[in-house]
This record gives sequence, C-alpha cells and structure tokens, in this order.
Amino acid sequence: MLTENASARAEADIRALLENWRQAFLKRDLDTIMDSYTPDVVAFDAILKLQFKGVEAYRKHWQACLDMCPGDLEFEIAELGVEASDDIAFGHYLSRCGGSNDKGEMSASWMRATIALRRVGERWKIAHEHFSAPFDPVSHKAMFDLVPE
Repeated sequence: MLTENASARAEADIRALLENWRQAFLKRDLDTIMDSYTPDVVAFDAILKLQFKGVEAYRKHWQACLDMCPGDLEFEIAELGVEASDDIAFGHYLSRCGGSNDKGEMSASWMRATIALRRVGERWKIAHEHFSAPFDPVSHKAMFDLVPE
C-alpha cells in the first residue's frame, strides 16, 4: 500500500504520462505514443477490431488511425480519476477525440476511456486501454453526440 505522499506522486506521474501521450498524438509522434504502452498491452479500441494484443498490433492500429485523419487532430482528457498501488494503477476519463479530413472538416466526439497501468522500472506504462462510446439499444447505433454533464 502506498503512503499518501507516494500515492500522490504515482497519480502525478500517471497524469504526466497521459499528457505526454496526448501531446504525442497531437504531433503524430507514433514512437512516443507507443512508448506509453507495455509490450504485452491489450487494447479495446472503439474502432476497427474487437481487440489488439501486443504493442506491435496496437502500433499498426495507431498508424491506421493517424492515416484516417490527414489534417489536424484533437484529443482532450476530462474528468480523469486515478487510483494507484505500488505497481498497479487504473484510471478513467472522458475523451474528446477526432481529426480533420483532407478537406479540413473536423469530426470529433466524446467517448469513455479506462486504463490499467503497471510500473515498469521507475515508469508507469499502460498495460490495458479501453475506449468506447455508448450505444442506443433500440437503433444499435453509437451515440457520438453526447457531451459530459
């Protein structure tokens, strides 16, 4: 169990990791994005496949995502909550993610994100990531027009 001071430090480190990851996304810096993950990451992204196992599979997915949005990118993290123990942590947040197409038209929506992290040496890394959008059970369509309350 972490002391209150160590817990605050772990939370600060995880918040810094996510901000670094966010900035790397906005800059399309795939190497820095991928350095945020453990080699055995399991990811449940909201698009393209049910799951991605391992950093190389997720890297290919991230490259495809970046290629889908040739223009400016947007990524916001809101309502981040983090809990950490000695070597394991989890977090959840709302994210506004999107990008512009080749005509400059921006498409972005709010989604949910959950992460599980593991301490690797002195650094925290994401071992599991899950992005999702709520869906309407009647129409079976994702609800991309929702906003945080």
